[in-house]
Amino acid sequence: MAKRKLISFDWALKRLLRDKANFEVLEGFLSELLCDSITILEVLESESNQEHITNKYNKVDLKALNQRYEIIIIEVQYNNELDYLQRILYGASKVIVEHLNEGSPYAEITKVISVNILYFNLGTGNDYVYRGYTTFIGTHDQEQLDLTPAQQKMFKCQHIYNLFPEYYIIQINKFPDITHDPLDEWIYLFKHEEIKEGFQARGLTKAKEVLDILKLSAKERQLYSLHQEQLHYEASMNLSSYATGKEDGVKQGREIGLTEGREIGLTEGREIGKTEGQAALLKRQLTKKFGSLSQATICKLDTATLEQLETWSEAILDCDSIEQLLR
Repeated sequence: MAKRKLISFDWALKRLLRDKANFEVLEGFLSELLCDSITILEVLESESNQEHITNKYNKVDLKALNQRYEIIIIEVQYNNELDYLQRILYGASKVIVEHLNEGSPYAEITKVISVNILYFNLGTGNDYVYRGYTTFIGTHDQEQLDLTPAQQKMFKCQHIYNLFPEYYIIQINKFPDITHDPLDEWIYLFKHEEIKEGFQARGLTKAKEVLDILKLSAKERQLYSLHQEQLHYEASMNLSSYATGKEDGVKQGREIGLTEGREIGLTEGREIGKTEGQAALLKRQLTKKFGSLSQATICKLDTATLEQLETWSEAILDCDSIEQLLR
């Protein structure tokens, strides 16, 4: 009997995990990812949070506030985006601006943690979990710039990178299906919508209960089914767009190639014509100077380069015979 799959995590983020009763699921995942004990105080509303079934292109799937009053934004993204790195930069920056009150000092800027669960490959690395943060390194002594004791007291953190946005990128397609640690157990769930027996990561026990599709109401099951169909539709559209784009690109490439080929041919033709014309003129000058030429001399002139012909033409006044010139 096939194992029953659980609800996809992106659907849970939008519908189920906003409920305070289910914060334990988010707290478990974030605790394993950040290697810290995370408590969610509340889920924040965002102008990017949208409920419509077709809105998979929204910027944030969930925005939460933790016990340190840091803002954690979580996004699950299926569609390939070449500029996704700039997108997460924009998303974090936008959250910072949204939560800094007008007239407030910069010291009140909120720390943002951006968590991105991707079902496409981003960049060239082979790993499936990446962390990005900001550090300042001396250009002369390679020493890392850090906070003074007074700054540490003001900001209530130890290092400069604690002040700047922090980014996590999880690439589901690169996960090898081998679990080495609790975070891998969560990633296995994201990839297969299944929690294996023996998994012990924080939050998974609650997740198994919350994400059980059979516990959804009839209306929720219908909405979830529509959501899955929408994902299949988007995947088909992306594939079709890729195929059409590739075909158009090949066609356009051929047309550009033909155009460039004609231009290159004309340029080369002009150069060859110019060279041959100059060579013919120089050969006529030599023939006019010395009269009739032997067949051997004609062959030598025909196989000579333009540079040789120019050299002979310059020396023509100092020679009494063609043979003397061609030596």
